[in-house]
Amino acid sequence: MTRWLDDDEQRAWRSYVQMQARLNAHLGRQLQRDSGLSLADYGVLVQLTEVPEGRLRPFALQERLEWEQSRLSHHLSRMSRRGLVERQECPSDARGAFVAITAAGRAALEAAAPGHVATVRDLFLDQLDRDELRTLERFADRVLRRLAADPAE
Repeated sequence: MTRWLDDDEQRAWRSYVQMQARLNAHLGRQLQRDSGLSLADYGVLVQLTEVPEGRLRPFALQERLEWEQSRLSHHLSRMSRRGLVERQECPSDARGAFVAITAAGRAALEAAAPGHVATVRDLFLDQLDRDELRTLERFADRVLRRLAADPAE
């Protein structure tokens, strides 16, 4: 039997979905306007800078971004043509490769980050007090734990 959303649940869910869509659209426009990067480009570059050697196997990057393999492949091709990432052979696995951030990719991320962070702060973080921020973190962690426990994943 379906547990339909009551009025309060429906309003909260729709507000959340609309907020997420509008926030991502605004962040994407800001990045594109100020740095020429898309939100997806930014996400890839952040993931690559968060690992010591600045490179990941494609499947690991795919898992971190939670993207489909075809989306990752197409997006990395576009980023590679722009000189932001490169493919590096894996010495221990002749069939394998790494995706690595280039110097141009690092420079692009470093140039984009201050404006992006300022926009995240202005549109989102500055709208929350410290108690709300902690509540949001607890809520997000709970949902992430539930998603991780989903057998369909």
